[in-house]
Amino acid sequence: MNVTKTIHIKNGRLIDPANGIDGIHDLYLADGKVLTIGALPAEIAAGFTVDQTIDATGLIVSPGFVDLSARLREPGFEYKATLESEMQAAMQGGVTSLVCPPDTDPVLDEPGLVEMLKHRAHKLNQAHVHPLGALTMGLKGESLTEMSALTASGCIGFSHAEQPIEDTNVLLRAMQYAKTFGYTVWLRPQDAHLGRGGVAASGPLASRLGLSGVPVMSETIALHTIFELMRATGARVHLCRISAAASLELIRKAKAEGLPVTCDVGAHHIHMTDADIGFFDSNARMDPPFRSQRDRDAIRLGLLDGTVDALCSDHTPVDDDEKLLPFGEASPGATGLELLLSLTLKWADDYASKQDTGDHSALSRALSRITSEAARVAGLDAGTLSVGAVADVVLFDAGAHWTVEASALASQGKHTPFLGYNLSGQVQTTIVAGHVAYQR
Repeated sequence: MNVTKTIHIKNGRLIDPANGIDGIHDLYLADGKVLTIGALPAEIAAGFTVDQTIDATGLIVSPGFVDLSARLREPGFEYKATLESEMQAAMQGGVTSLVCPPDTDPVLDEPGLVEMLKHRAHKLNQAHVHPLGALTMGLKGESLTEMSALTASGCIGFSHAEQPIEDTNVLLRAMQYAKTFGYTVWLRPQDAHLGRGGVAASGPLASRLGLSGVPVMSETIALHTIFELMRATGARVHLCRISAAASLELIRKAKAEGLPVTCDVGAHHIHMTDADIGFFDSNARMDPPFRSQRDRDAIRLGLLDGTVDALCSDHTPVDDDEKLLPFGEASPGATGLELLLSLTLKWADDYASKQDTGDHSALSRALSRITSEAARVAGLDAGTLSVGAVADVVLFDAGAHWTVEASALASQGKHTPFLGYNLSGQVQTTIVAGHVAYQR
């Protein structure tokens, strides 16, 4: 284990959106915590020794990234990816805290399974792994899990992953249980019947290509149900990977009403549209599907105005056997951990920099969506460089360009709709709890 007790990071542009800091500052880390920003106070400097100095000239120094959806594929799907490969991908991507959905095999519906996953991740001494427990046993939508026992074993919330709950009574009971104990329910809004089996967004393009469609109302009808249940129970809900403009308008109104709701979008969806399916490119087969340019533009705006709270990588490694198939038969998903920074910076450059971002730079606003705001949504003590905070830090070169290709990715999943793209933003150093976990 590469442990460093004291680290001095000097000459970098330090951006900490949580505290409104954006400027050239030194950063001192000691015993796994942030010691101070700027010069050392006299009372600390006396007798203080630095074990490692990192020159960050020309680099951005940021809190470690917090990813709200990263499938590590263990247990059960080791042929798609392993904990070792995906944790290394997280380090190369600057992701120091990640939330993993419960749709493993077996499903994360028993405390022992959660404890085993956390123990395996802890031994690797890389990213902090925060599992979501299953809302129902086996994700079958029938009997509720023991949420209190799963929370005690390390779950930070409860999800039904990609499985819609058909029985609204079950979802009502789950939300009543969650409200009683103060748990957050994480849901991807999708109707159990509308769009079932669909592989692309309903519309002219899907019709022309002969692909079965998933209509926007599959998402909006589910949202209406969720909001009614929230009004009845008072439960706190986080909505995962919203894909449509109409959905964002409903969420905007729900927030204005005062409902305790947050939402995220996948990093691929702030850039891609259904047109990127091209000639049946299975790398663009995603759940939820890419939608129209109007939907994509609404997501970009929602991310800017705060309707969308956070950006996630939606990291879903898929192997060749399940991806190199006709579009309608290919498994949905794409690698994302190593692209999260670059796709966030691309949003800042392509969109946010041309809008009014108030007192914050476009870069600071963008980073907040993968640091402090993401941590707030998940209820994590992360995403900030406040004095005394856990020393999760990323140093990256915002101007460094790289080409997305299989050989550049540490993840075992090599499929992404961005293959061949030239992107900017490259992580140079990742520090987790005060130790250097990765250096390029």
